[in-house]
Parts: sequence; C-alpha cells; structure tokens
Amino acid sequence: MHYAFDKWMEIHNPDNPWARYADDGLIHCKTKAEADLVLENLRKRMFECKLELHPEKTKIIYCKDSNRTGKYEHTSFDFLGYTFRTRFARNKRGQYFVSFTPAVSKKAIKSFNQRIREIRRTTTFKSLEQLALDINPVIRGWANYFGCYNQSEMKHKLAKVNLALVLWARKKYKKLRKESCAWKWLKRCAATQPDLFAHWRMGLRPMA
Repeated sequence: MHYAFDKWMEIHNPDNPWARYADDGLIHCKTKAEADLVLENLRKRMFECKLELHPEKTKIIYCKDSNRTGKYEHTSFDFLGYTFRTRFARNKRGQYFVSFTPAVSKKAIKSFNQRIREIRRTTTFKSLEQLALDINPVIRGWANYFGCYNQSEMKHKLAKVNLALVLWARKKYKKLRKESCAWKWLKRCAATQPDLFAHWRMGLRPMA
C-alpha cells in the first residue's frame, strides 16, 4: 500500500490531506466534484496495482456541521475505533454549535465491554485488589486511546465499569446479592481505596 496508495497520493493529489492505517484510509476533499474525481482515479490506480476498493466500506462522506448544512446520503464514518459524525459542541463562551467530530465508536465500546465481562466472569475467586491488577491495564489503555477526543463521552462509557464491579461482587459475596447492598459496599471501597481502580482515579467512582 505504500507504493500503491501513499506515493500515488503524494504525487497526484498533493493538495488532499489523507491518512491510512493498514488497508483502511481516508482522503479529505473540498467539494463533492473533487471527491468524485479522486475516487474514480483511485479505483483506476487500485486496478493498475491488481487491487480493488472495498465495495461497501468505500464511500463519500459529507462532513455536516454549522458551516456545511446540506444534505447527503452518508454523513458519518468509522476509522481506527472512532466514529466521526455531526455532534453538538460548546465553545469557550459557552455557546453551542454543530461540529463534525470523533468519539469512541459503538464497535469499540462493544469490544471493551466484552473484555471487561470476560475478566469479571473469570476472577470471582480473586480479591478486589487482584481484580484491579487484571482490569486496570485494560481501563488505562482504553482511556489513553479514546481520551484524545471527546473525553466526556469516553468517561461516560468508562463509568459503567462500576456496574461490572457490582456484578462481580454480587456473584462473589452472598451478603451482597442484593444490588443496593453491592453498590453501597463498592462505594465504601472507593472511599477507602480511591486509587484502586484506574477509572476511580479519574473521579469516576460509584454512587450508592
């Protein structure tokens, strides 16, 4: 792909910013006409290199925001675990506006939840401190990567790890089978060991 795409873009489309990871990539264009032309030329280039563009993934996306208010069939896309789409944002003066920004994708959230679930279900024989050792690297890695953009949405998803901890406690301790008791217990743990879990250090502690 370095020769088939990267070098070709540098030579034939120097005014179009682009990004690529493995066989996934995106190209920025100023107009629909320019996007159509780049896409057609890219198809020809792939054919020359005995490659082809993915028929379903390859799309022209309209980055709709406050300055681009038109209508188009595709207005969002996923790239490297992020979903880029229209969202409300707030400027430094507290005013809201429409922006085209990235945030963690549904696919990435599902993968993260599955990993947390796997750890929770296979560590009921361990102590809470041992559970933290298993789960913290996953939390830190996820937060470091998806905290680059839209931290509020990332933290909202990360706070749900507390529910996984409650489910873990209810399965491990008979006296905590009642959900409200498990939440109170977890809140006490967070009060006495506020740095035990990586997301607790971010202020995402359980509320009874």
